[in-house]
Amino acid sequence: MTTSSDTIFALSSAPGRAGIAVLRVSGPATAAAVEALTGQPLPPPRQASLRAFHSPGGEVIDRGLLLWFPGPKSFTGEDLAELQVHGGRAVVQGLLDALGAQPGCRIAEAGEFTRRAFEAGKLDLAEVEGLADLIAAETEAQRSQALRQADGSLSGQVEAWAQSLTRALAHVEAEIEFPDEAIDEDIDPQIKEVVAQAERQIEAALADRGVGERLREGFSAVLLGAPNVGKSSLMNRLAARDVAIVSEEAGTTRDVIEVSLDLGGYPLTLADTAGLRSAAEVESVGAIEREGMRRSLERAESADLTIEVRDATEDMETVRIATEGLEAGRFIVLNKIDLSPTESACLCSSGHVIAVSAKTGEGLDRLIQALQDRLRDLSEIGKSSPVITRARHRLALEDCRAALVRGQGSDSPELFAEDLRLALRALGRIVGRVDVEDVLDVVFRDFCIGK
Repeated sequence: MTTSSDTIFALSSAPGRAGIAVLRVSGPATAAAVEALTGQPLPPPRQASLRAFHSPGGEVIDRGLLLWFPGPKSFTGEDLAELQVHGGRAVVQGLLDALGAQPGCRIAEAGEFTRRAFEAGKLDLAEVEGLADLIAAETEAQRSQALRQADGSLSGQVEAWAQSLTRALAHVEAEIEFPDEAIDEDIDPQIKEVVAQAERQIEAALADRGVGERLREGFSAVLLGAPNVGKSSLMNRLAARDVAIVSEEAGTTRDVIEVSLDLGGYPLTLADTAGLRSAAEVESVGAIEREGMRRSLERAESADLTIEVRDATEDMETVRIATEGLEAGRFIVLNKIDLSPTESACLCSSGHVIAVSAKTGEGLDRLIQALQDRLRDLSEIGKSSPVITRARHRLALEDCRAALVRGQGSDSPELFAEDLRLALRALGRIVGRVDVEDVLDVVFRDFCIGK
């Protein structure tokens, strides 16, 4: 069983051959362990010092930089040391073995440094999740969103709501517990306005169309169209590699094929789907192809973007009808313009109709730009604070708002107070803490009860 009294250590940089490796040590035995490895006193706090690191037998493992962060002014809130050494596997393993030989030291479990930071109050739960997202970010937009959350964007807004609701609850509790105290007659309207304002702000935050979660996980786009219009060829062009099989034979794609793309810093999962046939043709194909078409339509219903690929050599009047009234997030791509360069060009008067050639690459830059513009527009919805990036955040805010709505409709101070407590508890779940002592602090400060 692991305890916080253990001193933990681990390689904090990526494993494998590298120029530099970073090892961290945290816990009560950090100072003794580092002094045993170096044979010297600790350096001044937060100053890099050159040291030789020795094995238990006295052999020099490597020379590198040592940084000392005495608690509580450290990432974990404990005594913490950071060793920066050469990144060879033998060097890293030698230092890990040397640290493991020190009394009270053990290898850290996954995420244990961050967990200790959370337990020490250095990070709240939402900031911890932002840090995890920052480490996992693969695109610029994901990095930006994760950094805002790790820096406390969501936590700060939750804290602001919690403070206003705590103050409201303190006033309601005071009215209940001390009905004979001289309390301002305008308190009730003020309380209700504070609660109503918080409820409106939370409702606005929930009306973000789930952009924060989708940006974190990646937006989705689906390629739709009849067989042999070039969906797979277009997918291979966008992915810049052969992802899907391309064949002259119709109906080659039977299942959904996915590829992850980085379009201008926005994460996008692009799905190539089975070709859609007309109602008259459906009965003539096999069960597998019909299931593929069902999956294509199902995927399109939940996608952020739908890209309908059409053959530029087909009847232009049919294409013209299909382009009328295109809604945001829906694009028509006229493929094979290398075979019909002039007729299709006249239809490309809006950003939602793009003529391309998957064979030559012509028009691909316009398509990519149009997709990027739409992803940017979607991401702008999530730029307001707070950014909801996980389902648990959304569920907690929904619970909080429901409690506030109930409370505002209640004529009983006791029930109103209980709903405010439930709302605060829901907010506390987001950041990982609920402190009821805050209510008492506000009561005594505002009303000077007992004087």
